[in-house]
Amino acid sequence: MTTIARALATATFLLAGTSLHAQTPHEVATQFLPIKNEPAPELLVDQPLAEPLATRGVAIIPYRTENFRILPIFGASATDVSPRAGHLHVSIDDLPWRWADAGGTGAIVLTGLQPGEHKVLIELATPVHEVLGGKLVKFTVPSIGGAQNLKVCFPISPISPKHHGSELG
Repeated sequence: MTTIARALATATFLLAGTSLHAQTPHEVATQFLPIKNEPAPELLVDQPLAEPLATRGVAIIPYRTENFRILPIFGASATDVSPRAGHLHVSIDDLPWRWADAGGTGAIVLTGLQPGEHKVLIELATPVHEVLGGKLVKFTVPSIGGAQNLKVCFPISPISPKHHGSELG
């Protein structure tokens, strides 16, 4: 009898916190309907991961967003996407150029930076490149073995003209 009593008590406890009325499709948040009054987007950025920075001079800067999705969508028509979406603008050391990151990988990876102090500005941007906010990350790339940190990731070999169908040489 105690097993049945426990089962009834558990069922009563679980049902007490739930609503028994049915939800209509208009009450449920879905990716197929626009979200009214979306909360403000937020960008959260951490310092570069310590181990790759210290051992290889590679800055892996983790990030995440709230109320904003990183997607490869651009142009005025993409501003109507809901929930809100866009891309990142990434700038290094106040250089006059930057790039857009629409991959949504959760990290910015920088290799080949010279030893010394660096700063990276990561900004949330709409599909029409309107900046919604950003974070500045400062870090130091150590000198590793007295050499530059620039590494070649694949072998480079001369290309023979014969491989390209040319009769030169």
